[in-house]
Amino acid sequence: MHAQRHDSLVEIHPSEAEGIAAAYLRAADGDARAALVQAITDALTDLDAAELRLVKQRRLISRGYAYCLTGAA
Repeated sequence: MHAQRHDSLVEIHPSEAEGIAAAYLRAADGDARAALVQAITDALTDLDAAELRLVKQRRLISRGYAYCLTGAA
Protein backbone atom coordinates (compact mmCIF):
# COMPACT_ATOMS: atom_id res chain seq x y z
CA MET A 1 0.00 0.00 0.00
CA HIS A 2 1.37 3.40 -0.97
CA ALA A 3 0.81 6.69 0.81
CA GLN A 4 -1.25 9.17 -1.14
CA ARG A 5 0.67 12.14 -2.48
CA HIS A 6 -0.79 15.51 -1.57
CA ASP A 7 -0.08 18.79 -3.28
CA SER A 8 2.28 20.88 -1.21
CA LEU A 9 2.99 24.57 -1.04
CA VAL A 10 6.66 23.74 -0.57
CA GLU A 11 8.55 21.80 -3.20
CA ILE A 12 10.93 19.26 -1.69
CA HIS A 13 13.65 17.89 -3.95
CA PRO A 14 14.81 14.30 -3.38
CA SER A 15 18.32 15.47 -2.51
CA GLU A 16 16.88 17.74 0.21
CA ALA A 17 14.75 14.92 1.60
CA GLU A 18 17.70 12.55 1.52
CA GLY A 19 19.87 15.07 3.35
CA ILE A 20 17.23 15.59 6.02
CA ALA A 21 16.76 11.82 6.38
CA ALA A 22 20.52 11.34 6.71
CA ALA A 23 20.72 14.01 9.40
CA TYR A 24 17.95 12.37 11.42
CA LEU A 25 19.61 8.98 10.99
CA ARG A 26 22.95 10.36 12.23
CA ALA A 27 21.24 12.04 15.20
CA ALA A 28 19.61 8.70 16.04
CA ASP A 29 22.96 6.87 15.89
CA GLY A 30 21.83 4.80 12.91
CA ASP A 31 18.52 3.70 14.46
CA ALA A 32 16.17 4.07 11.47
CA ARG A 33 12.99 3.67 13.51
CA ALA A 34 14.04 6.31 16.05
CA ALA A 35 15.03 8.66 13.21
CA LEU A 36 11.67 8.21 11.53
CA VAL A 37 9.73 8.73 14.75
CA GLN A 38 11.72 11.90 15.50
CA ALA A 39 11.23 13.25 11.98
CA ILE A 40 7.49 12.66 12.18
CA THR A 41 7.32 14.19 15.66
CA ASP A 42 9.17 17.28 14.43
CA ALA A 43 6.94 17.57 11.37
CA LEU A 44 3.77 17.32 13.45
CA THR A 45 5.11 19.89 15.92
CA ASP A 46 5.87 22.27 13.04
CA LEU A 47 2.41 21.64 11.57
CA ASP A 48 0.73 22.40 14.89
CA ALA A 49 2.73 25.62 15.22
CA ALA A 50 1.79 26.69 11.68
CA GLU A 51 -1.89 25.95 12.32
CA LEU A 52 -1.78 27.99 15.53
CA ARG A 53 -0.20 30.92 13.67
CA LEU A 54 -2.92 30.65 11.02
CA VAL A 55 -5.69 30.69 13.64
CA LYS A 56 -4.13 33.75 15.29
CA GLN A 57 -3.75 35.47 11.92
CA ARG A 58 -7.39 34.77 11.01
CA ARG A 59 -8.49 36.11 14.38
CA LEU A 60 -6.54 39.32 13.81
CA ILE A 61 -7.92 39.70 10.30
CA SER A 62 -11.44 39.08 11.57
CA ARG A 63 -11.06 41.66 14.33
CA GLY A 64 -9.58 44.16 11.90
CA TYR A 65 -12.46 43.64 9.52
CA ALA A 66 -15.00 44.08 12.33
CA TYR A 67 -13.12 47.16 13.48
CA CYS A 68 -13.37 48.66 9.98
CA LEU A 69 -17.09 47.88 9.75
CA THR A 70 -17.83 49.87 12.90
CA GLY A 71 -16.51 53.00 11.24
CA ALA A 72 -13.71 53.33 13.74
CA ALA A 73 -11.05 53.12 11.05
